[in-house]
Amino acid sequence: MKQYLFSAIFYKEDDKFIVLFPDLGITIDGDTIEDAYLFAKESLRVYCSYAEKFDIEIEMPSRFEDVLKKNPRDLVMLVDCLV
Repeated sequence: MKQYLFSAIFYKEDDKFIVLFPDLGITIDGDTIEDAYLFAKESLRVYCSYAEKFDIEIEMPSRFEDVLKKNPRDLVMLVDCLV
């Protein structure tokens, strides 16, 4: 098994919580922040599984500090998955 770890930006828009993986271009939403986090983990796992299955290179993620610095008003967290 391989572990992947990417920065994710969480923010609220209207009545949804949005999660963006800036390095991957993946956006997920949920009714609660907990749902959004769980959907983000699952989406990351599916993305990485697909990339491995079809031999698509996954580039190294941006540094957490850099993503945090670019998004000072948002919640930035690390999200991981095992594939």
